[in-house]
Amino acid sequence: MKKKSKSDKPSPLARAGFVIALAAVIAALMGALGTHYGSWNFKTGISVFRWAAYGAIAGAALSLLGLMASVRIVIQRGFLTAFVGLLISGAIAGTAMYWRHVADSVPPIHDISTDTQDPPRFVEILRLLKSADNSPVYGGQKVAFLQHKAYPHIAPLILRISPGKAFERALATARSMGWQIIDDNKGAGRIEAVATTFWFGFMDDIVIRIRPENSGSRIDIRSESRVGESDLGKNAGRIREFLTAMKR
Repeated sequence: MKKKSKSDKPSPLARAGFVIALAAVIAALMGALGTHYGSWNFKTGISVFRWAAYGAIAGAALSLLGLMASVRIVIQRGFLTAFVGLLISGAIAGTAMYWRHVADSVPPIHDISTDTQDPPRFVEILRLLKSADNSPVYGGQKVAFLQHKAYPHIAPLILRISPGKAFERALATARSMGWQIIDDNKGAGRIEAVATTFWFGFMDDIVIRIRPENSGSRIDIRSESRVGESDLGKNAGRIREFLTAMKR
């Protein structure tokens, strides 16, 4: 059996980068899943992910140095260890930098409505908001100004169908988007739901309002995050997706 030479073994840099990369991805998953399942506050989860990103940057740097040291033995373990470490670290650090970029490009608001003068009001969902950081009361003209500046396309949807048919379409659309329906009051023309994000399990509250408009219906929707000053554009994106689906 052929004895492995020293060149067959990963360099110390490659091994260190790989270990740090694995530690970073485990920490990132713990930060997200711990928040999702209520093991700690969302601020703790985000802090853990932030430090995981710092670790990932360090892991990427070491893996890159290990990759350069192993470049002459491409098929050997040193190269593969460094390359995998670089991929893992890059994924974590890249995700963190992308979120930072998004946060810097959207306004620091977490409540979006198609009607900023008379926003749809939460009713049944209020019983779920006792421990929410953010108030269910709309933030007023300051929030409206920031929303209109960042998302000028967010507006009510007018359909040439009866309010009853619009209600049924809205309810079916909400369900198809995977939202948890809290209340569907056809008489009041109101649907309330909760959307939960995949990794961190952040909960956003949604209320849809259907009213008669001339010979058709007007659909307004409001989406608000329970925690955090900024929603990273998530609520506006959700409203866009809902209104687009309603037009089909």
